[in-house]
Amino acid sequence: MMKLYCFGESGNAYKAALTLQLAGAEWEPVFVDFFAGEARSDAFRAINPMGEAPVLVDGDLTLTQSGAIQQYVVDQTGKLGGAPADKYEVLRWVLWDNHKMSSQAGVTRFLMNFLPVDKRPNEVIGFLQGRLRPAYQVLDDHLAGRDWIVGDSLTVADISNCGYLFYDEPFGFDRKAWPNIDAWLTRISDTPGWKHPYDLMQRALPA
Repeated sequence: MMKLYCFGESGNAYKAALTLQLAGAEWEPVFVDFFAGEARSDAFRAINPMGEAPVLVDGDLTLTQSGAIQQYVVDQTGKLGGAPADKYEVLRWVLWDNHKMSSQAGVTRFLMNFLPVDKRPNEVIGFLQGRLRPAYQVLDDHLAGRDWIVGDSLTVADISNCGYLFYDEPFGFDRKAWPNIDAWLTRISDTPGWKHPYDLMQRALPA
């Protein structure tokens, strides 16, 4: 059985967990107490020298980075990869999300919710929110007239791009302001087997 080292607050871990979940893979979450510093411990760095979650362990294979984990699950299960002709378009959108969306949404959400109020850098938060708005626009425009980001079915491109957008903690994203994204998120959450990140993985902090 595959093991995913993860914690509920991590949108990147959610991408990997939701991919495993919707692909019907046999897997189990292994809680990482991130906010207590576990990811920086010697024991965890023996698993992932990068000191990050998620980490997928499948037998002798240890794999890090959510996009790589997603592709591994696609290759192992034959699911969520889309049509063969769409392989590189799916990859393009996973990479776009990693660079333009999740990298900035994750930091913004962390700064706004997981730092003490007096430690929150408001100018940095404003800057990051300003960079995120064009990304939301690109995604919303792309989804006009489409059900899914690539092709005619749910793929890891969708799961990657939604990774942070189901969280309730505020970080400047209002799904109702982006009607195409809003409808797309509903299609994802209506998919059989879908679960909210806090239902798939243990939270590191109390609700």
